[in-house]
Amino acid sequence: MEKITFIGAGSTVFVRNVLGDIMLTPALQSFELALFDIDQTRLNESETLLHAMKQTAGSRCVIKSYSDRREALQGAKYVINAIQVGGYDPCTITDFEVPKKYGLRQTIADTLGIGGIFRNLRTIPVMLDIAADMRELCPDAWFLNYTNPMAVLTSVMNTAGGIKTVGLCHSVQHCIPDLFANLNMDPTNVRAKIAGINHMAWLLEVTQDGEDLYPEIKRRAAEKQKEKHHDMVRFELMNRFGYYVTESSEHNAEYHPYFIKKNYPELIERFNIPLDEYPRRCVNQIREWGEMRDGLMNSESLEHTRSLEYASRILEAMETDVPFKIAGNVMNTGLITNLPQDACVEVPCLVDASGVNPTYVGALPPQLAALNQTNINTQRLTIEAALTGKREHVYHAAMLDPHTAAELSIDDIVSLCDDLIEAHGDWLPAFDGELHPYSDRYLQINVVKS
Repeated sequence: MEKITFIGAGSTVFVRNVLGDIMLTPALQSFELALFDIDQTRLNESETLLHAMKQTAGSRCVIKSYSDRREALQGAKYVINAIQVGGYDPCTITDFEVPKKYGLRQTIADTLGIGGIFRNLRTIPVMLDIAADMRELCPDAWFLNYTNPMAVLTSVMNTAGGIKTVGLCHSVQHCIPDLFANLNMDPTNVRAKIAGINHMAWLLEVTQDGEDLYPEIKRRAAEKQKEKHHDMVRFELMNRFGYYVTESSEHNAEYHPYFIKKNYPELIERFNIPLDEYPRRCVNQIREWGEMRDGLMNSESLEHTRSLEYASRILEAMETDVPFKIAGNVMNTGLITNLPQDACVEVPCLVDASGVNPTYVGALPPQLAALNQTNINTQRLTIEAALTGKREHVYHAAMLDPHTAAELSIDDIVSLCDDLIEAHGDWLPAFDGELHPYSDRYLQINVVKS
């Protein structure tokens, strides 16, 4: 029996959506759903939940949990990844609390910024260990990555990992519905062209029955900015740079040097920026799961409606050879001509039996490419740090981060990085210059020597 392996299956609500979708997809009924997580309790909960969903869906998929990752990966045709190394406690707490001592505040800290850098540094070694197992146990498998930081991890798996990888994020799917709902516009028959990098892809074109909607979008957005709302940062970026960005305002507030500034505290109120938003979400999600867990675990059957997640549709397209369009995170290879070829970009892709086929975009408007490049700079240096083991590249990544560099001196950035490395302890490598075992392969592929 062919196998779909889910790594990080203790993410029970996420498993419910992704694997629940698969159990509702006729073309995927012959697969074993192989579950793996390092948290045995959460793994058991996910398995119990899926059996109840299977009963309701009438699915023929086989559900099986594994305590050994290699056994779960053995012979897999597809691997879905949703791990979070270090979790909320202690690692996310560390990512937020240590920078606060330097006056550096964050909102989400899971993609860029000092928090995104350190989430990458503790996750990359685990991802490369998974890649090593896959090259041995299921070398032809597709790896569907849902874990943030998306661009860096997807890049590492494709290059240093040597695994066919596509990164999947919700931001493109939700861009048009969220924007139009906020502006009270009708999304019927709207066509859009979106490309850039993960969490900073751009709504390049938006039309309805052939009419350019950007003039009306900008008119309504200008009116909307006269009142407090949840998307003020993105509307300000659109006003200044001309285009709407896919990911939320709370994310984009920390991807740029303009919004979270200790010397201009009034900006937090002006742009309605939710500092420490991600820790609050984590606490609420833990509480909500505790409240709903017993009811779900005691249910003999659970209803599920196929979600907007791409995973089941990608697998369905590959199995049936009926094409499906996604927004995928892939290596650039000339797709966006004014971004580096070794960057991970987010572009429209067609999926069929041949795999994930990215489409050519061409050049972004120069100001948008420039904004993307500021994030790519930090992404590339973070990869260098992880693969070479050189602490100096950790410093470089942080020095090049737009928000961190706008707030702290070079001395403080170096000191903050040292403090975070010490605070994370065994969750991180020592960064003493010892090469990661896959670093030579990566450096040869990308012709980047430090």
